[in-house]
Amino acid sequence: MPLTIDRLSLHADGVARGPDGTVHVAMALPGEVVEGEVIAGRIAAPRIVTPSADRVRAPCPHYRACGGCVLQHASDRFVEAWKAEVVRVALAGQGLEAPVTGVDTSPPRSRRRATLAGRRTKTGTLVGFHARGSDTLVDLRDCLILRPELMAMLPALHEATALGASRKAEVAFTLTLSDAGVEIAAQGGKEIDPPLFEALADLARRHDLARLDWNRDTVAARRPPIQHFGKARVTPPAGAFLQATAEGEAALLAAVREAVGGAGRIADLFAGSGTFALPLAEQAEVHAVEGEAAMIAALDRGWREAQGLKRVTTETRDLFRRPMLPDELARFDAVVIDPPRAGAEAQVAQIATAQVPVLAHVSCNPVTFARDARTLVGAGYRIDWVRVIDQFRWSAHVELAARFSLPR
Repeated sequence: MPLTIDRLSLHADGVARGPDGTVHVAMALPGEVVEGEVIAGRIAAPRIVTPSADRVRAPCPHYRACGGCVLQHASDRFVEAWKAEVVRVALAGQGLEAPVTGVDTSPPRSRRRATLAGRRTKTGTLVGFHARGSDTLVDLRDCLILRPELMAMLPALHEATALGASRKAEVAFTLTLSDAGVEIAAQGGKEIDPPLFEALADLARRHDLARLDWNRDTVAARRPPIQHFGKARVTPPAGAFLQATAEGEAALLAAVREAVGGAGRIADLFAGSGTFALPLAEQAEVHAVEGEAAMIAALDRGWREAQGLKRVTTETRDLFRRPMLPDELARFDAVVIDPPRAGAEAQVAQIATAQVPVLAHVSCNPVTFARDARTLVGAGYRIDWVRVIDQFRWSAHVELAARFSLPR
């Protein structure tokens, strides 16, 4: 029987009401009428009886199989509106509302950091993303989200898979584009021995890699894979977190700068390698706190070697187990926080108690953001604005930046 799609789930599946309950429909849009066999509450290959006006032809030939993108069948206008609505719905679930001031979407072929999987087969190798909801690996020939410099590494990844993957496990290749070229950090391959080390080092030379790490061992460090954070030049650890696109990083930084305004003393929590701390040091003294010692060391080196920055102090600290306390936070005019998907429940509770005047909150999970926002609003903060930053074009992933302040 035909079903009408009511909405999208957080994973961007269509959701309809069927005779036996909720039905999830892959690659469907709200308002569409679909048909197909329902198996365990899902229609995996629907027939679109009545298409949405927002349905477009997916531009990627891998789209129906690959799980890297889930929204190429929707117009850009629809995707932006849907991602903004995801934030509004998450806030409403906590009894909150806030102005969403816009959506900044990164262009196609702009991802400078991505993780691909490699697997040996009986006849060769596969390198690519997994299929939707599956362990099946889709062998990439082209990709509309990755920078061309990363796509050019496919031959190197196939060769590395042939050299170092076992038949029982995949290798995860994290590729990052730096000023010095591409670096690759591989995890899950065979244990390295002298012949494998020599072969991988030769691969790095022939494919002109800036750096190659294998199971956390450095095989080749031919050039420092430098990233620019404002005036500072930073060499993050291999495979370290980096904002997915340069455009997304610029949009997040602009939002953070707008949020903190003219603050003279800023704490940057979950600071990474200095994405926000180092540019903010052009205007303010910054205390950067991060749980990974290697990342905070890279940040500190970048600050010490830069010119024209105000004082930056650093601290290695697990903010989940040992959040900064109100007496430590009291000396700051503003706090920047950029936690992982789990949010920062314990740390936000301390910020709320400390009554820090301004908080710039960056989040990659609207649900945990809304949970933490409820704590802040309950302590007297207001949400001045929220901006959606879409670095993961055509995915269901939603990032945002928001400003919280205390009424004067």
